[in-house]
Amino acid sequence: MFTQSFPFIKKLLVGNRSWEWLPILVARVSLGLFFSVSGYNKLFMPERHADLINLMSEIGMPFPELMALFLACVEFFGGLLLIVGLLSTLVAIVLTIAMIVAIATVEIEHVIPKGIGPLDWMSWFLYLPQVLYIILFVWLMTTGPGRYSLDYLIANKLGINNNN
Repeated sequence: MFTQSFPFIKKLLVGNRSWEWLPILVARVSLGLFFSVSGYNKLFMPERHADLINLMSEIGMPFPELMALFLACVEFFGGLLLIVGLLSTLVAIVLTIAMIVAIATVEIEHVIPKGIGPLDWMSWFLYLPQVLYIILFVWLMTTGPGRYSLDYLIANKLGINNNN
């Protein structure tokens, strides 16, 4: 009753689901653009590729040349797939794993200062961009890629889309 008299109260408290496609689309396409450009630079710009190989060697990654090529391909092709919304959940899982590896092998060791207290450590950790990417990927895995994606069209054609 109360919310019928004041509909804006309902929107303030529970949101407006009719617009949820927009942040899903923006997040998916933005992540896709970021990772495709990052992967492109690592694949096709010789100095960026060499920097990645050097980093892989520094952190003790086995087969640094192969791992650098693998990561660059995952980012580039995964980003392109996210942009169009194809195999979005699978791509989000793979890129989440890549971000966890980046955090564990590079960021914690080389970015977060040593000897700081737990609250400062948590502040540094949560400030890492990879943490935000993981949060967005988990969100995309749970919401799906949205109605403006190839995954959505395929699910409709197969009759398995619950979000009609």
